[in-house]
Amino acid sequence: MLPVSRTRYAARARRHGARATLALAVLLALPGLGACRDSPGDSVLIRIATGSPTAVYHAFGESLAAILNRELPNVHAEVMVTAASAENIRLLGAGEAELGFTQADVLPADPGPDPPVVAVARVYDDLLHLVTSADSPVHTLTDLQGRRVSVGAPGSGTEITVRRLLTVAGLDGVQVQRERLGLDDSVAALQAGQIDAFFFSGGLPVRAVAQFARDTPTRIVDLGEWTAPLRQGNPEVYVPRDIPRSVYGIDPVTTVANPNYLVVRADLPEAVVREVTRLLMERRSELAAAHPAAGRMSPRAAIATSPLPLHPGAASWYRASKP
Repeated sequence: MLPVSRTRYAARARRHGARATLALAVLLALPGLGACRDSPGDSVLIRIATGSPTAVYHAFGESLAAILNRELPNVHAEVMVTAASAENIRLLGAGEAELGFTQADVLPADPGPDPPVVAVARVYDDLLHLVTSADSPVHTLTDLQGRRVSVGAPGSGTEITVRRLLTVAGLDGVQVQRERLGLDDSVAALQAGQIDAFFFSGGLPVRAVAQFARDTPTRIVDLGEWTAPLRQGNPEVYVPRDIPRSVYGIDPVTTVANPNYLVVRADLPEAVVREVTRLLMERRSELAAAHPAAGRMSPRAAIATSPLPLHPGAASWYRASKP
């Protein structure tokens, strides 16, 4: 038995040694850290742009930040509360965040040969919710005509998707009284009778919608018929997806879905992004405990990030893992 034990010990030692070497490479590659590697107290900030505190991006980001802080030496990851997708892309492009989440439909159809923001992974699909009270006269999308509706916060992916949806439904212009509220304010406004309905695009389940449905008789409006018209102008993005009864305990519907990506500044070092990608994929069960949407990731699906290219560090990890 002794030779087997020594073999196993040697294999473990090689694995630990390889990880230590890679961790050191990550540390030296991080911006500014190479110059202060003799000062072990210094740390590098990785800011993760998320969204509303009660939405999926934030829960996912909090869990990811905890993993990065625990497993990458001298890295300090923190979560930023934002309006979500569009603002996240702006923050990364301006160098005010390192990682962020975005819906695919927020991205330019042609990001160009040298985009400032690239992809780490496709993480899950967002489903568009049109939420109203159960006794509301709003049963279809076209019933929104003349009504007060929250279309999402300025800078959110929800607002972009809803703008396109209302246009294809002939409800653009002044057909709908639009309020530009975030998720939490939308819920509060609907509860107070200040709006007739609200939109929100998020992974299942959206915590704030689930809480509203527990407290108030609720209807989610079926939007399935609008997927095809939306796809005519955006063929690579929108797909129909179901919200089953089991999610919110109310009547099931079909709605419009589009992919979500974890994106990164293109100038982040390859070794750093490779480690972020590894932890994103290897800690899926931990991320799923923070929100079920994170558990739907897989290396095979993660590489489908059109129109954005993968960051070289992410591509390197996927090639090595053969998704």
